[in-house]
Amino acid sequence: MEPQLLHRVADAVATVVVHHPAKRNAMTAVMWRALPPLLDSLAADPAVRALVLTGEGGTFCAGADISTLQGSPREAQELAVAAEEALAAFPKPTLAAIRGHCVGGGSQLAAACDLRFAQEGALFGVTPAKLGIVYPASSTRRLVSLVGPATAKYLLFSGELIDADRALRTGLVDEVLPGGELDARVAEFSRTLVSRSQLTQAAAKEFANGRTDRDGHWAQRARESGDTAEGVAAFLERRQPRFTWTVPTPG
Repeated sequence: MEPQLLHRVADAVATVVVHHPAKRNAMTAVMWRALPPLLDSLAADPAVRALVLTGEGGTFCAGADISTLQGSPREAQELAVAAEEALAAFPKPTLAAIRGHCVGGGSQLAAACDLRFAQEGALFGVTPAKLGIVYPASSTRRLVSLVGPATAKYLLFSGELIDADRALRTGLVDEVLPGGELDARVAEFSRTLVSRSQLTQAAAKEFANGRTDRDGHWAQRARESGDTAEGVAAFLERRQPRFTWTVPTPG
């Protein structure tokens, strides 16, 4: 099978799989280009309420396919940044499910997700210093927002890999699961995500990402949506809420 991004939608969760096992799921130029339109399609699908990004087999993503850097490193970096920004802008909750190596471009993709769950034994690295590449400003700022300037500098200056326990301590990942338990935990947490109010999630995602000009917008959406009334009624009636607000389709 050619290197590609696979995807499926089940139970309101879209799963995107980085599939290039011959090179530990390294991202080719074709794969970088394919990610933004795929995300646009999934964002517009009302059946999708959350997204999981993972890698084929025992590796998340070992970075960019280095052979793609030989022609135009700048173009290759621009493709990676465009894909990263598209993932960060996905309007519904995103979760990276990480096994094995999560390095270079793989770490860019993982950092662009809202949450990161890792299996024990996973390894993380930000490796541009090994290639003489200037890491993008946007990617650097996103990394600093996750782990703080000291850990970001450690990763960027050295290119060294860190294990899942250290990634958890520094905030690079949110949970570390024993071997064999990652899929079950991701499925369980995804069910939680899709059961919650999309209104709450969409507003929280914007606020957490630093947007400061939409307070009034979200207050108006809350008044119009009916989600708050439904949530309170469900709580008092001791039943599961039936939230109805959905993320608007772009365009």
